[in-house]
Amino acid sequence: MIDVTLLPSPETTNADLVYAIGDVHGRLDLLDKMERAVAADIQAVKPSKPVICYLGDYIDRGPHSGQVIDRLSSPFEDDVSRVFLRGNHEDRMIDFLEAPRENGPGWMKYGGMDAFESYGLSVPEIHDDDDWLTLRDRLLEVLPASHQEFLQGLRLGLVWRDYLFVHAGVDPARPLSMQAPHDLMWIREPFLSSDQDWGMRVVHGHVIVDEPVFRANRIGIDTGAYKSGRLTCLAIDELGTRVIEAAE
Repeated sequence: MIDVTLLPSPETTNADLVYAIGDVHGRLDLLDKMERAVAADIQAVKPSKPVICYLGDYIDRGPHSGQVIDRLSSPFEDDVSRVFLRGNHEDRMIDFLEAPRENGPGWMKYGGMDAFESYGLSVPEIHDDDDWLTLRDRLLEVLPASHQEFLQGLRLGLVWRDYLFVHAGVDPARPLSMQAPHDLMWIREPFLSSDQDWGMRVVHGHVIVDEPVFRANRIGIDTGAYKSGRLTCLAIDELGTRVIEAAE
């Protein structure tokens, strides 16, 4: 269990504007557009300390998983604080690197092949368990150390004022002080249909919606960038919330 209310969040100390960016899923083109849109918004609003929180699922589905990680793990030209959360797809990739036999089939089924192709690798037909070990080793040969460090450094959540940012959501049956890491990255129901007040409004991605969902206890902003061509960002400040969109 992890006490998400006590996660160290030095980036949000004195922050007056937080941007939450939804699931990128290998759409480097949309990520580039979003970065420019957020930069323009910062120029217009002129917050004293903005923070950008990426909600996870940078990889799989879309064509440029490796390139997205490369962009996010490289130094940025501005001095804006950034926080990168761990989504269930990064969780799958990390599990594959640690135990390929057990986790390879699940990852390949849900987007792992797209990630492999982004690193210039193809996935051959798998005949036995040793083939998964070989496949993992091939990925490690081309996976930059900076990408591995990025994956291992991903956070589970971020707290700012009365908002909690996570990839998927929280388990309504547990207090925030007793959340399981797996739920923060993977949960759907009963979180999505819950009207429970957690004392914080949860901002999340993970579940694709046609338009951002605003409820009293949560805001969902995964608009399915990899297939819809729309990447969504939620901006939150003392005036409330607003949506920034990057589209094809």
